Amino acid sequence: MASSILRRPWEKLLAYAALSITGFIMVFPFIYMVLSSLKPSTEVVQVPPTLWPSEIRWSNYLEVLNIVPLGTQLINTVIVTVLVVLGWVITSVLAGYAFARLDFPGREFLFGAYLATLMVPFAVLIVPMYRLMLVFGWVDRLEALIIPWLFTAYGTFLLRQFFMSVPKDLEDAALIDGASHWGILFRIFLPLARPAIATLATFAFLYAWNSFLWPLIIISSPARKVVTQGLVDLQALYAARVDLIMAGSTLAVLPTLIVFLFAQRYFIEGIATSGLAGR
Repeated sequence: MASSILRRPWEKLLAYAALSITGFIMVFPFIYMVLSSLKPSTEVVQVPPTLWPSEIRWSNYLEVLNIVPLGTQLINTVIVTVLVVLGWVITSVLAGYAFARLDFPGREFLFGAYLATLMVPFAVLIVPMYRLMLVFGWVDRLEALIIPWLFTAYGTFLLRQFFMSVPKDLEDAALIDGASHWGILFRIFLPLARPAIATLATFAFLYAWNSFLWPLIIISSPARKVVTQGLVDLQALYAARVDLIMAGSTLAVLPTLIVFLFAQRYFIEGIATSGLAGR
């Protein structure tokens, strides 16, 4: 026992060292991307490569915004992403609560059928969705990037599982006090589900922000393109300007990094809460 206790500090030190090295390896490409975006164009491609720029050029970012309408495309991406995140959260909360706590005929069958849609590849849906967009007149419009993605079986499944883990005594006590199902949802379940909702919102943000295939098919006007399309256009027009490509990539990645830093606390809270509850 004594020897085991003496080894614990060394075990922790080795674990922290391994985690630090692994974390640095994962973060290094992002660090190199940001530093390369600030280098002169000749320094980015020189051999052997350098890490720190000899001259910091913030003008690379202005040049990117002038070459490609990346500013407009970033605004389009923000609009699409915010509305998709709100759609995911609202529809998943309502559907998850209904499937978890409301008794109605065919509940299990409907949930199973809804969940089965996760098994359908997106490639199968491209042609039917495109024809629907033609019918509604949404081709080359932002509505085509928003409305089809307001509903998600994954989010419904995630929140249904969380709502089912909430003790039924809380719901019964609220019903005895005269609370309606809307009151139970907003006053009891939603405060408890903040970690799950934050996780779902983060996944929705990453999905909408990084979406490329569907925008590539449905959007053609430069003024309505999203940031992933703008990066492809930038690479096609200026493949030799690695510094500009790195600057555009940094602008595209920065919002996802900010969202992750803000949502990290909720991930930790969700893990801690799950551990205390024994789930």
